[in-house]
Amino acid sequence: MMNLIRGILQRIGITDGIGRPKLRILLLDDDVQRHRWFAKMFGADELDVASDVVTAKELLTQRTYDLIFLDHDLLPEHYESDAPDDERTGYSVALWLAERPHLQSTSKIMVHTRNADGAKRMVEVLRRAGRRAEYVPFPVLVSRLKSDWIWKEVRA
Repeated sequence: MMNLIRGILQRIGITDGIGRPKLRILLLDDDVQRHRWFAKMFGADELDVASDVVTAKELLTQRTYDLIFLDHDLLPEHYESDAPDDERTGYSVALWLAERPHLQSTSKIMVHTRNADGAKRMVEVLRRAGRRAEYVPFPVLVSRLKSDWIWKEVRA
């Protein structure tokens, strides 16, 4: 009976075929290879991709997300900047969200950058605002997502 219900839900687009509802996901990252990786990993889910801060903020005001992935360093602008966090980094999106508690209030936020110092600042500003945020470097993120972690953590 459960398989019949899952099959019906899958056909009408409510689950991804593995027994969980589809996730709505935002990815902020400038790396096209990561865009492809996330698209493959979350192929059954709804994935929006932003490569820059402006696009990320627009999407965050237009849709509601279960899961938000934020990168810190966005090429090429930030790598040429002397500021550790500026308006062209994922930090500015984290700060913007922290200042707007009504937006994405139930979203799980994953900072997946390789920039540990930037990630720490992002997670701190988000947590001070009461957000569910954590830092998982991209190489570790791969193994975390391949486990059953994703569904348990997003809905917790």
